[in-house]
Amino acid sequence: MMSAAVLGATGMVGQVFINLLSKHPWFEVKVVAASERSQGRKYSEVTNWKLQSPIPEKVADLEIVDITPEAVGDVDLVFSALPADIAGKIEEEFAKSGYIVLSNASSHRMDPDVPLLNPEVNGEHISLIDEQRRRRKWDGAIITNPNCSTAILTLALKPIYDEFGINRVIVSTMQALSGAGYPGVASLDIVDNVIPFIRNEEEKVQTETLKILGTLTNPANFKISASCHRVATLDGHMEAVFVEPIRKPNPEDVAKVMENFVGEPQKLKLPTAPTRPIVVRYEEDRPQVRLDRMEGNGMSVVVGRIRKDPALDGVKFIVLGHNTIRGAAGCSILNAEYLKAKGYL
Repeated sequence: MMSAAVLGATGMVGQVFINLLSKHPWFEVKVVAASERSQGRKYSEVTNWKLQSPIPEKVADLEIVDITPEAVGDVDLVFSALPADIAGKIEEEFAKSGYIVLSNASSHRMDPDVPLLNPEVNGEHISLIDEQRRRRKWDGAIITNPNCSTAILTLALKPIYDEFGINRVIVSTMQALSGAGYPGVASLDIVDNVIPFIRNEEEKVQTETLKILGTLTNPANFKISASCHRVATLDGHMEAVFVEPIRKPNPEDVAKVMENFVGEPQKLKLPTAPTRPIVVRYEEDRPQVRLDRMEGNGMSVVVGRIRKDPALDGVKFIVLGHNTIRGAAGCSILNAEYLKAKGYL
């Protein structure tokens, strides 16, 4: 077993890291780090645990330490669930100190020498680690996973992009409350309501998608427009996607390439990789958040209502993914598995 630390362990994404890693065959949480007000106390005493399953016994009694390399000590890898406003410099300090940092924060996603990795989609971008180490002169590395909406979107777009090419994408998201963390959105704002604004979210979807689907040195060359909305569901982001491909497939062609799609994590049989990264549903009213968000243990995306789009002379569909698993902690853990399989851990 490889030892892991979780930074920002008491927050919502930190809790999902703890929960998923508690059952992991390769990685074990040995260190939990959080803000100063929590340090020196047991994890179970200070964490406002929001998941349905109880706090894992192995972690419950761990003492929370400072978010520094010195306090974290000797571990094989670090998972970062830190807020973006503090993550940047802290993650750099860990990388300078020789740690491999798997980050869910947005701070370094768009750095040209940092992999923004959704491994079924752009596993080859892992080689940016070598460039990062050369340029920054450190032995560690920072590897990021995408924004939650971007992770779901790019997985659905990948087989279309590879098979037919893409000229244009329009996406409208319906994003769950857990994506805002805890306490998140006030109940008086979201009950009986939809909020048509999530700060910086549209920009993240638009820029990250092009980096992920691009080459090591150049973003993908298609136009993308996003509109992002907060809705009153707990987990699971749903996205209405409109695609203008270069070649003009019919909906049946699109469904087929999605159903047949597998990435390198599936071929490598990585523990967190779902057998089917894209699950296509043919019912007229699926996917649905409550019914489909845990497909593939929350690591698959579910696509439905694939149909012609006359406005873009293309196709349109609905895609659903679990935002804190596929779109956050689960993707970061899959990235760590991929690094191990490729010899970086």
